[in-house]
Amino acid sequence: MTQVDGEEFAQRRCRLLEAMEPGSIALVPGAAMQRRNRDIDFAFRQDSDLLYLCGFDEPDALLVLVPERGHGEAILFCRDRDARAEQWDGQICGPERAAERFGLDDGFSIAELDNILPALLEGRSRIYLTMGEYPAFDQRLLGYVATIRRREAGGALPPTEFASLKHVLHEQRLVKSDSELDLIREAVNISATAHTRAMRNCHPGMMESQLEAELVYEFMRGGARHCAYPSIVGGGANACVLHYTDNSSTLQAGELVLIDAGCEYRHYAADITRTFPVDGVFSQAQRALYDIVLAANEAAIAECRPGAPFNAPHDAAIKVMVEGLLTLGLLQGAPAEIIASGAYLQFCPHKSCHWLGLDVHDVGDYRLGNDWRPLQPGMVLTVEPGLYIAADTSIYGNTQHSKAAQSMFEESKGTGIRIEDDVLITDTGCEVLSHGVPKTADAIENLMRAS
Repeated sequence: MTQVDGEEFAQRRCRLLEAMEPGSIALVPGAAMQRRNRDIDFAFRQDSDLLYLCGFDEPDALLVLVPERGHGEAILFCRDRDARAEQWDGQICGPERAAERFGLDDGFSIAELDNILPALLEGRSRIYLTMGEYPAFDQRLLGYVATIRRREAGGALPPTEFASLKHVLHEQRLVKSDSELDLIREAVNISATAHTRAMRNCHPGMMESQLEAELVYEFMRGGARHCAYPSIVGGGANACVLHYTDNSSTLQAGELVLIDAGCEYRHYAADITRTFPVDGVFSQAQRALYDIVLAANEAAIAECRPGAPFNAPHDAAIKVMVEGLLTLGLLQGAPAEIIASGAYLQFCPHKSCHWLGLDVHDVGDYRLGNDWRPLQPGMVLTVEPGLYIAADTSIYGNTQHSKAAQSMFEESKGTGIRIEDDVLITDTGCEVLSHGVPKTADAIENLMRAS
């Protein structure tokens, strides 16, 4: 079974330690349990930075990296074992076993943090931390530093600088290892099977939530315990709400349904969107709009190659969608002017790409200085152009549009279309990881007709 092994975790920590300034220290807090209601918690999900560096998957932990520390550079603070808590909620690793299991130099009780961490901070000039992620820990840390500063007259050496951990760690996370790519592929394959299942089982009269259940069933059947994010199943006008998750309406014949859903497999995310007719057949107007988005998706994927600027796929997608909307008469003017003015944003309001990995909107800067960063092998991104005609949209300058364009516009009100693929940058171009889900109108109709 594919997983990240201890040697790779150690290599990740080593790369981070080498990137840190001499005399510094890095603090990586873990996540805590989050209350859902009364005495019930949400399912626990570990902080992705801590997962990336050691794989420890219990709440209330802190990873500390101290370059050139004689007693060991990697230290984990975590919960003590507790027989009663384990009886109710399952096994707790405990500090002693954590150090051994996860290849760390030391393990300490999180209850001892106030006694041990200030001593580790003293004499360190720079603290690396992702500030703002865990405000309570930030305040606790500032208290430690203030305590050390009060002892300066007695020779104590407080840290003098805070530095953002994300500029070193998140750059490291951006390019995926072979084992990470295997996990992402598995997440995408499971999600692709789920999307195909949804297409096969969709029919008028279903609730959006029932279609969502088809996805969740296939996720868990494939070995993915959780969704990577709340699934979007939007029929008709609900597809125009970009992050619609209510999923409580009835699917109607003659409408399209947009599904944006992906599973999380061993902490790695997939993110796929498909849009298809509830009754299995695109109307002429729906197909015309759909084919524009599909062409934009394919044009964007063609720009996914090493050396291309990150925004090149988005620029290609927008150009195709603007030209398509001009052909249908829903936009008026010169393409370059429409793009420069942002007039297309009423129909195409969002970016077409983001990073994908441990987080569905994964970490890593999109720009280097003022320029879009060049794509490189091992990066994984989504390609997701979308076109939306909300029910309350009006065509700017209606009197200039033909009767055919106005008829198309009126028929298409309440239509949202997004086509999203997960794409790996390779040495020679790219690999579309989500190729297993049909996305041409003909392929979708054929699949639904055969079901």
